[in-house]
Amino acid sequence: MGWLLGPQDLQILCRFFPFSSWDGTSATPDTYVPFVPSATQQPPTTVVPAAPPLPPPPPTPPPPRYPSRDRKSTQLPDFVYSIYSDSFASFLTSVHSLSEPSSYKEAILDPLWQKVMAEELAALHKTNTWDIVPLPPGKRAIGSRWVYKVKTKSDGSVERYKARLVAKGFSQQYGMDYEEIFAPVAKMTTIRTLIVVASVRQWDISQMDVKNAFLNGDLQEEVYMVPPSGVSHNQGEVCKLKKALYGLKQAPRAWYEKFSTVIRSLGFRSSDHDSALFVRTTSHGPKRFEMKDLGPLRYFLGIEVAYSHKGYLLSQSKYIANILEQAGLSDTRAVDSPLEMNVKYVPSDGVPLSDPTLYRTLVGSLVYLTITRPDIAYAVHVVSQFVVSPTTVHWAAVLRILRYLQGTQFQSLLLPSSSSLELRAYSDADWAGNPTDRKSTTSFCIFLGDSLISWKSKKQDIVSRSSTEAEYRAMASTTTEIVWLRWLLYDMGVIVSEPTPMYCDNKSAIQIAHNSVFHERTKHIEIDCHFTRHHLQHGTITLPFITSSLQIADLFTKTHSIKRFRFLIDKLSMLHVNTS
Repeated sequence: MGWLLGPQDLQILCRFFPFSSWDGTSATPDTYVPFVPSATQQPPTTVVPAAPPLPPPPPTPPPPRYPSRDRKSTQLPDFVYSIYSDSFASFLTSVHSLSEPSSYKEAILDPLWQKVMAEELAALHKTNTWDIVPLPPGKRAIGSRWVYKVKTKSDGSVERYKARLVAKGFSQQYGMDYEEIFAPVAKMTTIRTLIVVASVRQWDISQMDVKNAFLNGDLQEEVYMVPPSGVSHNQGEVCKLKKALYGLKQAPRAWYEKFSTVIRSLGFRSSDHDSALFVRTTSHGPKRFEMKDLGPLRYFLGIEVAYSHKGYLLSQSKYIANILEQAGLSDTRAVDSPLEMNVKYVPSDGVPLSDPTLYRTLVGSLVYLTITRPDIAYAVHVVSQFVVSPTTVHWAAVLRILRYLQGTQFQSLLLPSSSSLELRAYSDADWAGNPTDRKSTTSFCIFLGDSLISWKSKKQDIVSRSSTEAEYRAMASTTTEIVWLRWLLYDMGVIVSEPTPMYCDNKSAIQIAHNSVFHERTKHIEIDCHFTRHHLQHGTITLPFITSSLQIADLFTKTHSIKRFRFLIDKLSMLHVNTS
């Protein structure tokens, strides 16, 4: 899967993990982007009392989605129709109404999915994906499973049903049926940056799909798979894979090696700063893989993209709906912030969950959701620290995040086209904020013009002995990200000639960066001092002071009052939508 964008003589190809995607063919603008509301234009807030710690969910599986398909409401809140164009609102309505089988047992009962699976097997036979052979002595065969997806057109109507056979790569053994598995995938920061540049420069973004991408990869290792249902074979026979079937640990690497080799031979140059980004200057399109033109960018990897001449809106409302369904929330109660103010969690809080599987699954999903929802980044950073042994208290914290998302499901990240392409950054730290080990939290957020493209909330690796030390470590991390972004923009044809301001609210840390003499108290952070000072002296960054009340990165270090929380997310260029 990838994008191709730019004017006629410039092509930028961004390759990300090839998976099922939604098709789009209409070039009609999707939304009319309003201005970001100011801090004084806040909707009324209601403080919802914190719920007491809840017991862990029962181990029973969630109810099957298929029987409930006809009862599922497809009506979206009225505000969707006032913000988005009719075509994009229709698209969202259709997408939210779709459901797919969760297992082979469920799909085999439906003649439609039976037909789709038969077509997939026929395609695998046509591409000579495997040979049926006896299992050699000393070898083992891995299993497989089916994954189902409903593919849609740009208006949200069903285009086709897709069933994909996926190998159970988790059962592979290193050294036996796989070796190297690392494969570069485009960073989400790169994707957001690319969309901002395209928005400001009025480039078209086309979305393309390589048909059966992984099957183009050459499989070097000897891998055997248990024949899936529907494949005729004798007892003791297995499938000897000849192609890099989806699900294999080495499949992404095999596909990337084939893809990058071909794309470089066609004149594309890979970025030195994100190896999944390829650039070429030409007026002709390459022809090598069997491609499908998905039209203008509208939906990819669970991210909804609405567009007009005023900019782009990125959201994950359908993904949020799936998370809420998976969690089994039975009511519509919402809260105004992801975490209670001043709350602190430790591993010993509450009673350990008897089965932490759902907790870990939901936290993993929430991590992916932060791609477009920086407002929950700190909260997800907190609950992620307890995935090993979560308790009832930690589970209650996850539920509060979900209730916040329930009331802000359609909140979107705004990437306006009217902004500049100048970087500005905010760096902050919460000194000794972790009650368990007293480590500090590094946070930063970086804007390209008015568009938020990068942010972080992460616990520092070692304990800082002062707030100045904690702030300086955060400044070094922010400087690293700034340097990378400046080079990435250069690869996209954007020259950042002016120093990037990095706003900090700690005067002592700023003074250390400007002071060329190391004092006794700075020896233990000497490397960070040298690094930040180097880029300060060479004009890569400047270090303007900002008061703590205006420090935007404060959002990613700790909890806040409702008023303060809303003030900060207003500054993130997010479109506020409250469904409660």
